[in-house]
Amino acid sequence: MLWNNLQQTVELGWDFYLPVLLFVGLIAMAVPVWASIGSAAILMLVMSGDLPLSLVGESLFSGIDAFALTAVPLFILTGDVLVRTGLSRKFLNVAEALTCWAKGGFGSATVLVCGMFAAISGSDAAGAAAVGRMTIARLVESGYPRPYACALVAAGACTGILIPPSIAYIIIGLVLGISASTLFLAALIPGLAILISILVTNIVVNRIYGYEGGGNLSFGEWFTNLRRALASDWYAFIVPGIIFYGIFSGRLTPTEAGATAVVVTIIMGFLLGTLKLSDFPAMLVSSAKVNGIILPIIAFSAPLAEALAIMGVPQGFVTAVTSLTEDPYVLILLMIGILIAAGCVMETTPNIVILAPILKPLADNIGMNEIQFCIMMITALGVGFITPPLGLNLFVVSGITGESILKIAARAVPFVFFMLLVVLLIAYVPAISTTLLPDIYK
Repeated sequence: MLWNNLQQTVELGWDFYLPVLLFVGLIAMAVPVWASIGSAAILMLVMSGDLPLSLVGESLFSGIDAFALTAVPLFILTGDVLVRTGLSRKFLNVAEALTCWAKGGFGSATVLVCGMFAAISGSDAAGAAAVGRMTIARLVESGYPRPYACALVAAGACTGILIPPSIAYIIIGLVLGISASTLFLAALIPGLAILISILVTNIVVNRIYGYEGGGNLSFGEWFTNLRRALASDWYAFIVPGIIFYGIFSGRLTPTEAGATAVVVTIIMGFLLGTLKLSDFPAMLVSSAKVNGIILPIIAFSAPLAEALAIMGVPQGFVTAVTSLTEDPYVLILLMIGILIAAGCVMETTPNIVILAPILKPLADNIGMNEIQFCIMMITALGVGFITPPLGLNLFVVSGITGESILKIAARAVPFVFFMLLVVLLIAYVPAISTTLLPDIYK
């Protein structure tokens, strides 16, 4: 019924259907997403004749000609430098000392270090790989089954795009014309809520199955361990401190904070003797590969968005959906369902550039705050990183350990459930996303 209403509203023809079929077919054949989006966009423009092909090149350039996008490669590079300098292990030492008093302490430390890594790199896959290599073997030694240990790391690494600074918030801010700094501030409480939900889930599961012992330390012993860890590893927190203080105080833009973080991390690596000039080619190549996946998708999304806008698809979608129901609670559930389904089959960046311009008018129509919409969208898409068939974090930890993706996905079900509860809270309780914002954004 929804599709019929959309057809009647927009009068869709083969100039829409054929590009969509082409996009789906190319994705099914494992053609890179940027090439699939670009091919579909060009075919749509050719068939509709709405935009001269001579302007496509200009549209591609304008899609990535944004100062805010410079922050993306900088945060990616910061994450790579962080791992190579060994500072990520300092985070694990402090997280372990912080949670050693509780039963299941190392599992909780694993989740915390995922959050700490997220507060620097802004990337979930990088966090899953870095934390997974440090913790999965020790989790298994502590009594956790290997599939569950992998699921724990995969779930914790979802915070990579949910805790600011986040590459996903930079991209959706660019697509919808919203300040990344504002989105970072709004995402702080929701990101921490997701982190806490993963921590609580692990504690509950550990209590039920008794995977990990511990928790016999007195307060004095715990405080001594924590004090020693902070005394020896405190300098590792200089980098996230610079990022958070710079961005949230308004003294630095996300791009400037990313550049500062890169320089400071490199200097610290040289001072510690853990970074050499010979490490730079590998770091730069690694970061360039990740960046080379993201930026072409953003570039080719520009002509696609223009074609869809000219054809009236976003406005038609709003009309078609609201003709079925105008209940905002039902419409929010519909948006969440679309985002969860999209997150299961495609990565965050293409989902943002394709779905954000389509769903945003619907959110506006029901009076949802645009900042709240962005937070809800990114958080819902974040759940897709641990859901089959294309949960990226599942593939990352499977590649590290050789464990079956289906076994990891099965053990990730409790995490998905509790994360979805947080998504619903974000969607229906605006204060979670807007409490920290100035009144102008509420």
